[in-house]
Amino acid sequence: MTPEPEGRRHQTPEPEGRRHQTPAGRLAELGIELPALVPPLAAYVPAVRTGNLVYTAGQLPMKDGALAQTGKVGAEVSPEEGKALARVCALNALAAVHSLTGIDAITRVVKVVGFVASAPGFYGQPGVVNGASELFGEVFGDAGAHARSALGVSALPLDAPVEVEIIVEVA
Repeated sequence: MTPEPEGRRHQTPEPEGRRHQTPAGRLAELGIELPALVPPLAAYVPAVRTGNLVYTAGQLPMKDGALAQTGKVGAEVSPEEGKALARVCALNALAAVHSLTGIDAITRVVKVVGFVASAPGFYGQPGVVNGASELFGEVFGDAGAHARSALGVSALPLDAPVEVEIIVEVA
């Protein structure tokens, strides 16, 4: 038996019907609507393309122009709420990419960086950032497997509990 390639050991096989589905089609199948692009809060742009890579700015859990929740994970925000907020951040990151290339141009999620505003003694940052990682797996299948960093920080802009930035490969 041939060993699996490094970095692919914990992947689940894609269901038959998903192998040739577009990201937009998969979002629709999941009942997820891509949000509107979140306007920048300062002097930056939401995403930049260089060659076949798109880098997003850090995305906060904004819904309808406001933070979905504020506070630190492990205090005012539970880890489960933080995980759901990381998913919102990930959707906002996809909207930033979509604004440049369209969602269906994404061929691979390369890297995810998640920042978690953490109460003292909270060490569950990886579980919180799983909210973003799991969304990418649901939408992109094997192409959603990525390198990742999950960092605990003392504060984020606007008292956001979570911030996520991504690097994706596009066609």
